[in-house]
Amino acid sequence: MNFKLTASMMCADYGHLENEVIELEDAGIDSFHIDIMDGRYVDNFAMSLYDMKYIASASKKPLDVHLMIEHPRNMIDLFLNNLREGDTIYIHPEAEYHPSTTLQKIIDANMIPGIAINPGTSVETVYEMLRIVDKVLVMSVNPGNAGQMFLPYVDSKITKLLSLKDEMSFELVWDGSCSMDKIRKYAPKGFSGFVLGTTILFGKDRAYKEILQDVRDIKF
Repeated sequence: MNFKLTASMMCADYGHLENEVIELEDAGIDSFHIDIMDGRYVDNFAMSLYDMKYIASASKKPLDVHLMIEHPRNMIDLFLNNLREGDTIYIHPEAEYHPSTTLQKIIDANMIPGIAINPGTSVETVYEMLRIVDKVLVMSVNPGNAGQMFLPYVDSKITKLLSLKDEMSFELVWDGSCSMDKIRKYAPKGFSGFVLGTTILFGKDRAYKEILQDVRDIKF
């Protein structure tokens, strides 16, 4: 089954970031997930523009940049100017007065436009934006911190998104509390990507290559 695996770099060991990037790349990770938090849209500060720039310079793998910031349009050029064609940028529609304008800037820069949908965000409130994005990041936990528990009421929203993805031509990517069981359940249903954090990938006493091979060997 064809699905992509992306490493949640806010969970990496920042004392050895260069080694983390090299080992993940050698292990076969498909992309690097960069969580940018401003302490306003979410109650946490996480990665910075400079963390993103370093990882972009240290690897040829694509970046998936998740902007958990207020009014991303005000600073979107900072990110666009330091990314590469083909990288993905997700914004939260609630964080912007006119999210479609910000998405258009991402499209014009030849990058992949995406939206992130919080557990409490309904499909109906983002319905029209589904027509112009290429990826939808489904948050199965509230954004802002790693290691949270899966919120089961997200399931009904996932069902709606799965019914729309082919008609509106977007991919679904899972973010939050991503376990082997979640991949086993949702990859066959139509999810094309999974963000791996502390549940599977980081903080384990095993090599990344072994872990990623186990994920790719999941029996469906």
